[in-house]
Amino acid sequence: MRDLSFPIFKTKIEGVNQRFGLDDPVERKKYFTLKAGSEIEKVKDYLGDDTFVAFLLGKKNSGKGTYSKLFAEAVGAEHVKHVSVGDIVRDAHTILEDESKKADLIQYLKQNYRGFISLDEAVDSLLGRSTSKLLPTELILALVRKEIDAAGRKAVFIDGFPRTLDQVSYSLYFRDLMGYRNDPDFFVFIDVPEAVIDERMKYRVVCPVCHVPRNTKLLKTKNVGYDREKNEFFLICDDPSCNGPRMVAKEGDNLGIEAIRERIELDDNIMRTLMGLEGVPKIYLRNSVPVGTVPDEVDDYEITPAYRYELSGSEVKVIEEPWTVIDENGEKSYSLLPPPVVVSLISQMSKLLGL
Repeated sequence: MRDLSFPIFKTKIEGVNQRFGLDDPVERKKYFTLKAGSEIEKVKDYLGDDTFVAFLLGKKNSGKGTYSKLFAEAVGAEHVKHVSVGDIVRDAHTILEDESKKADLIQYLKQNYRGFISLDEAVDSLLGRSTSKLLPTELILALVRKEIDAAGRKAVFIDGFPRTLDQVSYSLYFRDLMGYRNDPDFFVFIDVPEAVIDERMKYRVVCPVCHVPRNTKLLKTKNVGYDREKNEFFLICDDPSCNGPRMVAKEGDNLGIEAIRERIELDDNIMRTLMGLEGVPKIYLRNSVPVGTVPDEVDDYEITPAYRYELSGSEVKVIEEPWTVIDENGEKSYSLLPPPVVVSLISQMSKLLGL
């Protein structure tokens, strides 16, 4: 599959040699101030009175939720709402199965759902009781509107819509459907090499208590353990309230990207379709940088490291080294950590909004 070839966004500031630990919130704040301080202040001022609707468009596991979370961290979470359509549908499923909670949701849907099948049929489809009816987009829109109404008037990142080519036309009028009147809307395209997604999946582990994901190769926790019986290293959850459980792999993740190949190809098709759409502003985020361009474009601490482990006596030794992947053009590349991608998002957004 051909690389989308998004432009490289330069984050390197000539003559500045300061380094930051980008996994530390305090260090990240200093980093954002240095790399995009003036743009952050402009966006903050804008969000004091105005909002926007941004569609996050990228392949599954491309980092949409991470980027919107760090954007909110940089400009103020009180002004920003990340709306995951998948999470909303799953939450609605849980509520509708709970007799003590579903009445309020059904009442809201009676007042706001407009579709070509009855509400009862739509709910049966969501609950999986009907295989003859697909979950209608109109029901999804009603559920999203309920989520946005409950959050108050905030800038919104939409994650997971449109998810099919049939939903593309709905996305063109999403702002009006949600009642955002003349607030700007735009697409945020995320380009991530499939090799990056593949390794993010293959080495992903989650805490069995808090369900926070990490990656044994790319996003380790502070403490790493070793299982002598299985002859394998494992991560230990950092959250003290979890009491140090061993993080475990999700079933099927060992298959990597091939387990979601159909989804990946559909996401790619939707992105390419919307990139050709006229009249809607666009932001382009690039996760990878060719190895040869790194010295001129980014700082080395902005590159995603890879970790491997060795046993030294009874202690686990962590070895950090550059992580290289081969992109769709066959070019040796480094994957960027999320913060520099968010710097690109903030800078492009500031210009797009005319700040």
